[in-house]
Amino acid sequence: MPETKEALAFYAAQSTYSDPGALAGVYTDLPHDPAELARISRDLLIHRVEGDLFGHTHPTDRLHNDAESRYIDDTLNILVERNAAPLSVRRELGDRFVGICRDFTLLHCSFLRHAGIPARVRIGFADYWGSSFHGDHVVTEYWDDERGWLLADAQLADPFVSDHWKVNFDPMDVPRDRFLVAGEAWRAIREKGADERTFGLHGPQEGPFWGERYVAGSIRLDLAALNKVETLLWDVWGEDEGEPGTPLPEPARKFYDGVAPVVSGEISFEAARKLFTEDDVLRTPQTVTSYAPFNGPSEVVLR
Repeated sequence: MPETKEALAFYAAQSTYSDPGALAGVYTDLPHDPAELARISRDLLIHRVEGDLFGHTHPTDRLHNDAESRYIDDTLNILVERNAAPLSVRRELGDRFVGICRDFTLLHCSFLRHAGIPARVRIGFADYWGSSFHGDHVVTEYWDDERGWLLADAQLADPFVSDHWKVNFDPMDVPRDRFLVAGEAWRAIREKGADERTFGLHGPQEGPFWGERYVAGSIRLDLAALNKVETLLWDVWGEDEGEPGTPLPEPARKFYDGVAPVVSGEISFEAARKLFTEDDVLRTPQTVTSYAPFNGPSEVVLR
């Protein structure tokens, strides 16, 4: 399906979150190839849970605080402070930003947009982390002039990582049945009978962050990201009343039945913009509640 010029121009421009700002100069010598940019993103960061994989112990302050950086200029400041080498230089583990999937993806999108390549952050669920469970994850969706929108997982751009997880696909072309965007996950549960217990941050035996309520939250995040409001994954707004892990009220389920088609399949840019800007529940407010995993909840005023 051809994309509109308006949409491609929108996604080729930096967002408030992806803009390198005063540090744009460190992008000067970056390549323009999406795969090379994914590898550079991978080589600058290490995931919070990858310590054992790499045989590395994260300093506690970095484990707790790095991934609280909402904006790429803050991420770049941390990286440059730890090692002022060009970004294309693979960082030693001790010099890397300690982040999560969202950080690999937002940095990759920032690089792509700087190169004039339309790119957007997508929130959903991947089944390729060692089990059939659909784990909470974030990837890049970037525009290819010949094939249209493709999914890329910058976190897998290091062959050591992709080999560890026995990934059998190109990380620059993630199959859409291996990563379900949040709207597709919702529809899989509601329309196709998929077990809601197999979608979430973890399964029911490990805590409350799973199932329809969790997927609904991911739909809000994904719609915001499609509008280039690429918040932290634990930024919350528009929540119906109810504790994590409890069933969604039926009116909320019907509400997300209507939202899910807008953020799944071939996205209508106009429909996603209209829904986000006109719906008070879905639109990101100036102040959100951030449930930081290590630092606890706080009210945050966004830029």
